Amino acid sequence: MDYKGIPAALHPPVALALAKAVPRIPGANALPGGSIFEPKWDGFRISIFVGAGGASLWSRQSKDLSPYFPDLVAAAAGQIPPGCVLDGEAVIWSGGRLDFEALQARMTTSKAKLPVLARAVPASFVAFDLLSAAGHDIRGVPLSRRRELLEALASGWDPPLSLSPATMVRAIAMTWFEEMSAAGIEGLVIKGAGQAYQGGVRQWLKVKHRDVLDVVCGAVIGSMSHPIALVAGLPIGGKLRIVGRSSVLSAATGRELARYLRPPAGVHPWPAVISQGALDRFSKERGPIDLTLVEPVVVEVSADVAWSGHSFRHSLRYLRVRSELSPTTVSPPKH
Repeated sequence: MDYKGIPAALHPPVALALAKAVPRIPGANALPGGSIFEPKWDGFRISIFVGAGGASLWSRQSKDLSPYFPDLVAAAAGQIPPGCVLDGEAVIWSGGRLDFEALQARMTTSKAKLPVLARAVPASFVAFDLLSAAGHDIRGVPLSRRRELLEALASGWDPPLSLSPATMVRAIAMTWFEEMSAAGIEGLVIKGAGQAYQGGVRQWLKVKHRDVLDVVCGAVIGSMSHPIALVAGLPIGGKLRIVGRSSVLSAATGRELARYLRPPAGVHPWPAVISQGALDRFSKERGPIDLTLVEPVVVEVSADVAWSGHSFRHSLRYLRVRSELSPTTVSPPKH
């Protein structure tokens, strides 16, 4: 790949700006220059580099994703002029909803079958920042100006390239937060209109949309008297399947949960030892995890919208035990 035309400081891989999680939508003046609210996309965070020799795509973890997204590489090379570097998200839409599983399929499909998959299930790129324009590093320019340049650049785009919506009106952002979750939008990212772009720094804020739902606690990590985290299950395909785990429980929360934990009354549907990948398939660790199996009990948890259809991609937040409910009454999320 020839990166001629791109500033040397922006040759890939480049550290991307990050966001810090906050519990609620901040005010209009929470960040320098005023808050700019954008949807939080459920996809792969990528940067696009367009040089004299074409385009390439890189992940936030500094991996060249170009071979996995030939459709986006071709679109970027054809519609974005050399000397540009963009920050955004690769997404795939399926049935009017973001489909993270389809993105994952790009990473596991053989090289020979990838072009067929790309045509059958095309990806899209949603741009939300511009780091270089016409060969000039503009990371030091305030976001409001970078956004103006990005909007001008995107004015001539056709799918699969698109521009992420943005607003400085908090009421509009709150409507997005409530209504866009049905399409798989995870929440909001909030940025300061006066901020320069700082790669590797959590300079932005993010708020995730969360739902309260019931799951079955079929095991815990730790002991029954001192659980560290609960292992969640849901009935899928007629069996109680492991679908995720909670975040680490506080000592007080662990004691409260322990009051309701009992040894299994009969044969348990889960093994006592599982792989890290079975509990969290996005973890880099693959060692075994010992489970303390318990008699299944219903618990109420808070979960974000990242439900794949058979597992939660992110940790659940334990809220309380629902001992009055039977595990047979629990069902998976509808989306």
